[in-house]
Amino acid sequence: MFSAQTYQARRERLIQDVGQGVILLLGNQESSMNFAHNLYPFRQDSSFLYFVGLDEPDLSVVLDVEEGTVCLYGDDVTVEQLVWTGALPTMASKAEQVGIDQIASSKNLATHLQDVQKQGRPIHVLPAYRPDQRETLAQILGQVPTASVELIKAVVAQRSYKSDEEIEEIESALHMSYRMFTTAMQVTGPGKIEREVVGFVEGMVGSQGLRMAFPVIYSVRGEILHNPDHHRLMQAGDMVVFDAGSESEGRYASDITRTIPVCGHFTPQQREIYQIVLSSQQKAIDGLAPGVEFRELHRLAAREIVSGLKDLGLLKGDVDEAVAADVHTLFFPCGLGHMMGLDVHDMEALGEEYVGYTDTLKKNPAFGWRSLRLGKALEPGFVVTVEPGIYFIGDLIDQWAAEHQNEAFINYPALDAYRKLGGVRLEDDFLMTEQGARLLGKPIPKALAEVEDICHRG
Repeated sequence: MFSAQTYQARRERLIQDVGQGVILLLGNQESSMNFAHNLYPFRQDSSFLYFVGLDEPDLSVVLDVEEGTVCLYGDDVTVEQLVWTGALPTMASKAEQVGIDQIASSKNLATHLQDVQKQGRPIHVLPAYRPDQRETLAQILGQVPTASVELIKAVVAQRSYKSDEEIEEIESALHMSYRMFTTAMQVTGPGKIEREVVGFVEGMVGSQGLRMAFPVIYSVRGEILHNPDHHRLMQAGDMVVFDAGSESEGRYASDITRTIPVCGHFTPQQREIYQIVLSSQQKAIDGLAPGVEFRELHRLAAREIVSGLKDLGLLKGDVDEAVAADVHTLFFPCGLGHMMGLDVHDMEALGEEYVGYTDTLKKNPAFGWRSLRLGKALEPGFVVTVEPGIYFIGDLIDQWAAEHQNEAFINYPALDAYRKLGGVRLEDDFLMTEQGARLLGKPIPKALAEVEDICHRG
């Protein structure tokens, strides 16, 4: 948690930017797994965390723009609840901690907002991405209101630019990532099941009182971009795509990907593809600069991938023409990266059109391009990931071949030798600066020789 003055300043600017009406920030509630009292681990709404800082359930805040007031809604625990929870901070102490001078019972929230409605004043809410949020809004406002574009844009205008104290939180998460990834490289090996390594690194994070930023991707089926399964036996000759992040104590995320040879060294074929991805990532990293559109860095990375695959004989023809024909999307059907902060895909719940694009720069709906979460020009203060990859997806290759897609550029028979390779992805996190970009966190081994060296230490 930051200082009360930090949260006060954020709320004051939010009030100023929205301009009129009332702003309702809903905190998250606890959610049951399979019966009422068996709960999922609680995760606070990120925008609530950003403007309020209280990482606890059943809280809401109302900001009255015209009056310039802020009220925290919630309830102290009862004696009956204390039996199960122990003593907890009072509402008054919570409010003082984050610089709020008005508190009220959650029972009064609906009445207050209904009075605002009767006055004809707008009530600004963010998109409701959880069922309990929609249910709460329907109960207190009579319906689930349309999310306020004014509020969304005001939130994005603040959360997009990371302060020094936010960067410290992200780098704290990345410190944990360094330990996770170097350890994973050492303990990965033939004869193990993927979940053994996943459980080990998750235990490392949990032992520090932290949690994962998102479900771990660790799979020898690296061509499955967000593979949630960890049941496969690892064998010599396999590669593992390991994509994971931890949260800091303040809930800021890290997001790193490495590709690991199961037996400690890459085969010649794996080395060829890995080096193309590494070169592609470096091209994009070298291009990071204020004012550069991220979609152009995506295109630059795609061109490097096409050029490298052409050198291997998998593609043919003019490289620029192939990229213009979207040939790269057969091997690189996802985006180059995204914003990162309190959410690993920062502010995605608010809408990619507001976070990653602008009123004049719209997302390309074409296959591959529509997965690019960030397209707009980079600015100092942004934190972004850079994560190109090459994936040999058998079903996709078969579909394109059957439809004779881009036969002028794709050597389909030559792809047969690579169908079982899987995928390669590399990802790092960067802070945009006035001069360019800075790698966040301690560099995690990435060059072929570095990765093999760490693996053999295991």
